[in-house]
Amino acid sequence: MAALANLARSNQFAQSDGLASTGTPSNVWAKPPRFAVFPSRAPRLGISLLLYFCIAAHALAQENLPASFETKIAAGVQALKSGDLDSAEQVFSDGLRQGIKHPLIYHNLGVIAQLRGKHPEAVTRFRQVLALQPNYGPSRLLLGSSLLALRKNAEAVRELKRAVALMPEEPQAHLQLARAYRVSNNWIAAVQEYQKLVQLAPQEPEYSYQLGTAWAKLSGWSYGQLTGINPHSARVHQALGQEYVIQEKYDLAIAAYRQAVRSDPKLPEIHLAMALIWLELKKFDDALEEVQLELKLVPESKAALDARARIEAAIAASTP
Repeated sequence: MAALANLARSNQFAQSDGLASTGTPSNVWAKPPRFAVFPSRAPRLGISLLLYFCIAAHALAQENLPASFETKIAAGVQALKSGDLDSAEQVFSDGLRQGIKHPLIYHNLGVIAQLRGKHPEAVTRFRQVLALQPNYGPSRLLLGSSLLALRKNAEAVRELKRAVALMPEEPQAHLQLARAYRVSNNWIAAVQEYQKLVQLAPQEPEYSYQLGTAWAKLSGWSYGQLTGINPHSARVHQALGQEYVIQEKYDLAIAAYRQAVRSDPKLPEIHLAMALIWLELKKFDDALEEVQLELKLVPESKAALDARARIEAAIAASTP
């Protein structure tokens, strides 16, 4: 019966046209940060993004910073890397008090605020960065993350889409955007982002899991859409039959498939699905009858021809 359930699941996913399957989804938080324990309310970002806090941001420190302050900045970055948020904040706040308005200072103060779960403050800091340097991807990404934590989902999606455009190869950008789409119930877009994640990091099994979960949510959403448009359509009954197969409620599955046939006698796949159920239940005459009906609708169907061969072999094996 496992084969029937797998067939039902694959059919459910295949019905979402325009979305190509790409393999496996990933760990939302694939690797733990090296330098700090995140507060429970703070979004947990992967190690690659944390490197942006220090390495990419440190590169900004070479631009338009007073030479006398560069050593202090380096100490502040090191304190941030080691998890000493108080010392890091002291360094960067001193810079502001000295009148130094630099993207690096605002960015790191935003990082500190986000690590502490102070998302309104983090949003303010990251927007100060972007006012000075609009194309700085890490700040754009972290701004979207804090907006998401504040449940400002539409704003978060806009910022995270810009972050993805600025850093198309950064998995965390796609991951945060996928999360934003999930909480917005935009399952088509969420699936697309998880597919990109799988392509970027195929070694991360959690991304494959998240993709599979998103596919399942999309399947349920699609069924709801079908039901809302026409609750009596053949596709609704077909989807219901597939769900019954997964639950191993085969009598109910056959009843749903028969209702699908009554709604649309020319719809392919329905008779094949019933044939496979009858084959597993060893009701070979019923199975053969259904597969023949399927072949009348789609004479060249390889799946139906293979099923007929299996049924005929089963009949031959059961004959004394």
